[in-house]
Order: sequence, then C-alpha cells, then structure tokens
Amino acid sequence: MPISAEIQRIVLLVALAVLGYLLVRAWDEDYGRAAKEAVARRAPAVETAASPPPAPAVEPRALADDIPAELSASDDVPGDDVPPVDAVPGANVEGPPNPSAPLVDEQQLVRVATPLMELWIDRLGGDVVGLELREHMARLPEDGEEGTPVRILERNRAHTYIAQSGLRGRDGRDKAGSRPLYSTTANHYSLSSEAPQTMEVVLRHEADDVELIKRFRFASDEYLIAVEHEVVNRAETPFRAELFAQLKRDGSRPEGGMFMGPRPYVGAAFTTEESRYEKVDFEDIDEGLFRTQVRGGWAAILQHYFLASWIGDKDEVNAYYGRRLRDYNYAVGYVGPEFVVPAGGRHTVRAGLYVGPKIQKRLEAAAPNLYLAVDYGILWWLSVPLFHVLDAIHSVVGNWGVAIVLLTLCVKILLYPLASAGFRSMAKMKLVAPQMKRLQERYSGDRQKLTQEMMALYRKEGANPFGGCLPLLAQMPVFLALYWVLYESVELRHAPFVLWIDDLTAHDPWYVLPLLYGASFYASQLLNPPPPDPMQARIIKLMPIFFTVLFFFFPAGLVLYWLVNQILTLAQQWHITRRIQRGAKTKAAAKT
Repeated sequence: MPISAEIQRIVLLVALAVLGYLLVRAWDEDYGRAAKEAVARRAPAVETAASPPPAPAVEPRALADDIPAELSASDDVPGDDVPPVDAVPGANVEGPPNPSAPLVDEQQLVRVATPLMELWIDRLGGDVVGLELREHMARLPEDGEEGTPVRILERNRAHTYIAQSGLRGRDGRDKAGSRPLYSTTANHYSLSSEAPQTMEVVLRHEADDVELIKRFRFASDEYLIAVEHEVVNRAETPFRAELFAQLKRDGSRPEGGMFMGPRPYVGAAFTTEESRYEKVDFEDIDEGLFRTQVRGGWAAILQHYFLASWIGDKDEVNAYYGRRLRDYNYAVGYVGPEFVVPAGGRHTVRAGLYVGPKIQKRLEAAAPNLYLAVDYGILWWLSVPLFHVLDAIHSVVGNWGVAIVLLTLCVKILLYPLASAGFRSMAKMKLVAPQMKRLQERYSGDRQKLTQEMMALYRKEGANPFGGCLPLLAQMPVFLALYWVLYESVELRHAPFVLWIDDLTAHDPWYVLPLLYGASFYASQLLNPPPPDPMQARIIKLMPIFFTVLFFFFPAGLVLYWLVNQILTLAQQWHITRRIQRGAKTKAAAKT
C-alpha cells in the first residue's frame, strides 16, 4: 500500500528536525566546548581589600582579574533583615590561649587538595571561593585528553558561587563592607589518599586583643568539611557575636542537562519544622526573604547530581534564610544564636559544609533529611526502594547498565499478573476485530443498534475494550518512579555499559538503542487490534517513529530501561496472544 502524502510530509519533517539537531551538536562540539572549558579552568578571582597583600597565582593556572568594586563583599554579611534566634550563653572557658604559630602573608588564596576535591580559600573572610570534584569530570575525556573536573564553587566575572562563614553581631569582625583578613602558616595543603586520613587548615586573625581562629577539617574519604570558629578573648570586656554561614550564588543554570527532557531543579532547599525537605526557588526569594528556625537543620543549593549545603550545629536552634542581595546574587544560609566569651576565655562554634555529589548514603550520614535532596518527585516512596534494589544489584554485577537490565526484569516479573490481564483482553479484542468490522458495515447507519450488537459480541467472546488499558495504566507509577531513579541518581553519571556506550547519562552516540526501541515498538503494534478509526490508525502507526526520534535526545540509561521493558513486554504479549489464538482455534475445531 503506498504511503499517503500526509505521512510522507510528517516523516520528512521529522528527518529535518533530526538533521538540525545533529548539526547543532556538531557545532557545539567544535566551537562551543573550548570557550566553556577556558572559563571553567580559571582559578577563583581575588576579593579586593583595603590593603591586600600580594596575590600571585597559587598554581600554574592564571588568576582572573580582580572583581570590580561594585561586586565586593559589601553585602555579604546578613544584616538586620535576618534576626538571630534568642540569645543563649556560650561556653565560658577560663585560661590563657595557646601560643600562635609563625604566620606568613604571602598569598591571599590558600589551595587545599584532597583525594576527592581541590578547593581555594580566600584569606579575606576565609570563604571557600572555588571547589572542584576530582572524581567527577565535566565530561568524559576523549583519547589523549585530560579530564576537566566538575567545578561546583566558583568566583570570577562570569559566575559567583561561594561558601561563606564568619562572626557577625556586636563584636563580630564580619560586617557590611568589612571582612577580617586571615593569615596562615602555608599557602598550599595536600592530603594523601594512601589511607583514610584527616587534615586541618587553620586561619588566624587578631585585633583589639581578640584572636579569631578559623579551622577547616578535611577527611581523605569525605565531602563533608568541618568548619570551626574559635574566639580567644584577651580583652577586658566580654565578646558577643553570632555565627553566620551562607552560600552566595548567582541565578544562572549550570551547563549541560538533557535536551527535550525534564529540567533539573536549580535553587535552594531547607529542612524545616513543618517539612523535612522544602524547596525554595530563586524566584520565590525574589518575592521576599525566606525565614525559618530549626534545631540543627541545613540549607542547600541544588543542581542536577550535585549540591552545596551548610549544616547547623545539631544542639542549637538556628535561624535559616534565603535572601536576594544588592548585587543580584542570592544568599542561602543561617545565623546561629548569640554567644558570649568572657574576658580571658575562649569559645568555639561549629558548622558543617558539604559540597559534592548527591550520593544518598553520604548525605544521610552528613545530616538528617539531607538525602531527600536526591529529588525523585511525588513518587519518591517508590523510587527510594527501587534505587536501593538497583544499588544492591550493581554491588554484585559491577555494571550499572547490567543492573538496569536486571532491575527492569525484576519489575516485569512482579507486575506479570497485572500485565497479563491487559494483554489477554487485547488479544481477545484482536480475535473479535473481523466480527466488529462486519457489524460496522451492517449497522453503519444505526449507531444505537451498532452499540447494542457490539456489547453483545463483547459479552459473548469475553472481551473488554478497556481491559487492556487499565492494567497497563496501573503499572505506570512503577515505571515513572524507575524513570526518576535513572534520571536523578549521580551514581549513573558517566557510568559505562558496553561497547560504544561509555556514559549512561549521555545519548547513544550511534542511536542504536533508540532504533531498536522503535523496531520493538512497531512489532508490538502488530500484535494489537487495529483501531476502528482510520485517522487514529495512521497516528498510531507514526508512534514508533515519534518515540524513536524523541529517544535520540534521551540518556542511554533511560533508553536502555525503556528498550528492555519494551522487549519484555513484546515477549509477554506475543506469548499470551499466541496462547489465546490457539485456544480459539481449538474451540472452533471442537464446534465443527
């Protein structure tokens, strides 16, 4: 049968769309990547201070130009619009402070390297102004190339995303337009990966007989950084201050993401007394200051696969906030309760900083409810156990692609009875299709009589026109939950499968999986009864082409899941259809 002109036009438009997409990808590969990587590989810019020390490069990379004056730290410290919680007394420890080690002021940026991350600390304020994840590449390196690590925190002319903390309040040294300039004993720290180890980076600042000591504690196998602010009060009057910790970020979205797919969430999230996990979009912050008080708690900024989060002391009630800054950036964090350090005493306040991938086990260990940042949507109650099963399978087989195949097989086995009921109904509908066509020809002018005869035929043959839809619809929540597991889990990022598929979160470079899916989809249509409406029949015939083209843009892991599911569905449908057809032939032979 010749293809109609309408179908030819649709196929031509689809082919042109695919060709256009391939051309855009080719242009981006040739001309867009170099510019993106040039920006990504810059070291953090140096904040300007009243009298800054010399700031040579801390590594072979060249520093970006200084941030202009209008983008300085003038609005970084939370002001009166972020009130503290009720004051609580701090620990009063009497006694002389420990002697300080010799200090050097040779550089403003301190570089820290651990097996999992590389970061830069600006001694003006002690902020983390750059952080790269060594085990996560921005993209898979090609032959002979050196991989570019994913950079989460960054400060340059193109992008602002930093982690800040300090002491504000009556005697705090962090004020609007003024941050303390710390000193360190070294400008480079490195932590070995030979065995689980810890390392401490200490920053010091002293003025008016008050010494501030800011410590960063790193573990070789952890993304969680312990941050401490110690006050040594040698003055004759008490010292009063409040700890603040915040993430400062612009509203841009990270590069990458899935074309023609769900848009990953980029924005803030908190845990509150009312909700274990509450997302607050940047657009919501534009409309007004977000405030809440929580014992312990955390505040985070999320993006696809990764997050940064400040975690409050679990024994204190902290005031969390999200606010828009005057430089059009956003600040998400918290202010702790006021503490008092008496004359001659010392006191330490603590916070946790997690910057890394959204690995559920690590997030769950870092803070209560932080694992919910792996956002599976409204079907999380199904997605979480599915992920645990997928993770358990992977721990045995060692390949995420094989784990996807085996998990899909397990799900199909569990849902086999439900799917079988639907396929039996569809097979019976196909058997009665010739009789249905004769009834339509006989009663083409009498709609009421046609309906009566059709219902009588359904009762006689035990067929149900809706029997094939309802069981299949009942399975959709499970498959949608599995879809979100594959889409949101960072464990599958850059995970290889077999042969040409070296990244399950990228599209199939040779489009083999989408084409196989389209072929299996078309084969399953041959087992279904044809729709009575000719226009509907033509649309259904185009569905395999539509989904094949759509899956050109989907990650290979998701297409693998749909392909395996479709093949298993086709095998189950073919088996049930063949069995019912044999039964019908046996029944007809017995009558004769």
